[in-house]
Amino acid sequence: MKTGWIGLFFVFVLSFGAEAVQTSDPDIRLLNNRFRIDPTIAQVAFIIYREKSTQPVVLVQPDGTKLYEWDHPDNVSWHQEDAMDIISIDNPMPGPWQAIGKISTENKIRILSALTMKVDTFPARLYEDEIVKFTAQLMQEGKPLLLRDFLDRVELKVTFTEFIADENDLPNNLRPQEKALGLFIDNGTGLDEHPGDGIFTVELPIDVAPGKYRVRVTSGNGVFFRSLEEEVLVYPMPLMTTFTQSRKKALSHNLLLESDSASIKAGSLALHAQYTGPNGKISIYEGAAKGKSYALNVPIDNFDEPGRHKWFARLYGTDKQTGRPLVFSMPEQTFAVADFEAIEQANKDREAREAERKRLEDEKEAARKKESDRKTAIVTIISGNVTLLFLAFLTWFILRTLKEKKRQKENEEEAGLNAPPPETEKKK
Repeated sequence: MKTGWIGLFFVFVLSFGAEAVQTSDPDIRLLNNRFRIDPTIAQVAFIIYREKSTQPVVLVQPDGTKLYEWDHPDNVSWHQEDAMDIISIDNPMPGPWQAIGKISTENKIRILSALTMKVDTFPARLYEDEIVKFTAQLMQEGKPLLLRDFLDRVELKVTFTEFIADENDLPNNLRPQEKALGLFIDNGTGLDEHPGDGIFTVELPIDVAPGKYRVRVTSGNGVFFRSLEEEVLVYPMPLMTTFTQSRKKALSHNLLLESDSASIKAGSLALHAQYTGPNGKISIYEGAAKGKSYALNVPIDNFDEPGRHKWFARLYGTDKQTGRPLVFSMPEQTFAVADFEAIEQANKDREAREAERKRLEDEKEAARKKESDRKTAIVTIISGNVTLLFLAFLTWFILRTLKEKKRQKENEEEAGLNAPPPETEKKK
C-alpha cells in the first residue's frame, strides 16, 4: 500500500464567529486506521488520502453504522476526488471511529479549534457596474489558516438576491432567484495580492440593477460550511461615457466621461481605455480630470483604418460622501470606420455603370424610335398609295359615268332627229 496520510480533523463552528471546544492534542497518530472524536466537537471535517483510482473509504461510526460516499445522512457532506475524500460531519457521534480503505497506517490526525471565517464588510453604498475588491479568510485562533490541502478545495462565492420583505410567504416559483457574481481565488491573479497566503479575493462586479439585495458569501462545493448574509443597497451608476466618432480623417474620435456631482468627488475622475483596431493592434489612452472638474475629455487617435474597431474602459472616481475609491468597468463596444477610397471608387464604378446603363437605354430607345418611324413611313406610304388608287379609281369612275351619260344623251339627241314627224302634222 502506498505511503500517504489520512487526514486532518477540523472543528468547525456552526454560527459565524463562535468557537468549539476540544481537548485533544494537536496531532494524534492513527492506530489501525482508528481515531476518536471528543464529545465537545460540534462539527468536524477531515481529509483522507488513499491510493489513486481506488474506491472512496468507508467510515464506521462508534455504534457500528457505516457511512458511504453514496449513502450517508444529511448531516454528512462528502467531496470525492481520484485519490482523496474530504468529509464534513455536523454533530458527529462521540467515540471511536474507523476508516476502511486503501489508506496508510502512517497517517495522523490534526484537530483544529476556534476556526472562524473573516469576511470584508460591504460598503454602505454600492453602485451599478462597480468593481469591488472583496476578501475572506479562514482563521484559527485568530491566525490565518494556511493548510493548502484544505484551502485549495474551499470554493467561496458571492451571490446577490433581490430583497423582498415577505419572501418566505411567496410560492417557490415567485421567490427571487439568487445571482452568482463572483468566486474567491487565492492564486495571485486578478486582484488577489499573494498566491497561497490564505486570503481569498474576489473581483466582484456589481452586475445587478439598482435596488436592495441580500448578499451571501457561501461555500459551493460542500467542503466548508459557512454562510454570511448582509443587506446592501445598489445605487445607479454615477458615471456616464459618450463616445463620438469622427467622420473626417483629420479629426480625432472623442471619449467623454461625466459624473454625478452629488455622488462623485470633484476632480477625482480618471480613465483607462484600450482600443483594438481591425488588424489587432492595441492602443492605450488614459486621462485624469483637472482641478475640480466633474468631466473628463479624452481624444482618441483616428487611424483612418477601415474596418471594425473595439474598445473598453475602466473608470475611476471617489465617492463624495465616504471618500471610498470607486472602479467601474465598461463593457466592450464596437464602431466601424469606412474605407473612403473604396467608397469613392465604388461611387465612380456606380456612376460608370449608371452612365453605361443610360447609354444602352438611349440606344434601345433610338432603335425603337427608328423602327417606329420606319413602320410609320411604310404605313404612310401604303396609305398614300391606297388613297391615290382610290382617288384614281373614283376619278375614273366619275369620268366614265359622265362620259356614259354624255354618250347616252348624244344618242338620244341623234335618235330624235331621225324620227318621222307626228301624225297630226301629216293631216294638216
